[in-house]
Amino acid sequence: MSYKLLALNIDGTLLRTNAKITKQTKDAIEYVKDKRVHITLATSRPFPAAKKVAKALKVEGPLITSDGAFVATAADEPIFVRRIKEEKALQIADILERYECHIRIMHDSYSIGNKVRQRNQLIARMTIGIGDPLFYPITFVDSICDQLMQQPIAPPKIQVQFFNKEEERKAQQQLEEVVTGIRLYESAPGRMEIVSDGVSKARGLQTLGNYLGIQPGEMVAVGSHESDVDMINQVGLGVAMGNAPASVKEVANWITRSNEQNGVSYMIKEVFRKQLRLHS
Repeated sequence: MSYKLLALNIDGTLLRTNAKITKQTKDAIEYVKDKRVHITLATSRPFPAAKKVAKALKVEGPLITSDGAFVATAADEPIFVRRIKEEKALQIADILERYECHIRIMHDSYSIGNKVRQRNQLIARMTIGIGDPLFYPITFVDSICDQLMQQPIAPPKIQVQFFNKEEERKAQQQLEEVVTGIRLYESAPGRMEIVSDGVSKARGLQTLGNYLGIQPGEMVAVGSHESDVDMINQVGLGVAMGNAPASVKEVANWITRSNEQNGVSYMIKEVFRKQLRLHS
């Protein structure tokens, strides 16, 4: 089987725990590019943060960002975008501001967050998680609701960090009862992701495949998080990182080494070594 596209998650897959990309990983990406295989990043990160990683890897094609809500090569010309409507974003913010949590309204090129008086270390950690603020500016406001009423936004995604499990449970229950047409899931302990219904990395990969004329069976997808499960499940070769949870490994065709052990480069050498160079 000749694979024509390689989709890679960023956090926990390409990046090591120290947020660095090793030389082995960069060399492996070049190896695949030399075989004329398309490479994309499929990530929860917003487009500007994903683009920064793509640039470091010299990956120039379309990227699947914001968990599949924003697929683009350039920020101002998305191939696909599905936003949370302005009035719905305001409705979500109105509910969330009743709970103790840190809210991020994540637009294409900037983010708005509410000021949280405590837990500064959690806010710092969350900032690191979504990419360099220089490439993805963040504005902190006293009230997200007030800001959205003054300047309505239709973001691809909203991210929330809760400090209390019970608060998270109550907020999720209220959101599911009151707001229609959204999908909620937990990406890390206490961290909730909110996107429009139907948005996923798997759907983003389908969209990109249609755009490039590549079938799911001709793709390899590598991931390490719950949000990667559908993507790994639908492609010709679904690969789980060694550091992935059991739920991800269960659906994978292949399990590689961990991100600390250069799992991506190991997988590339094993899978693509015998593959001949594709015709352009």
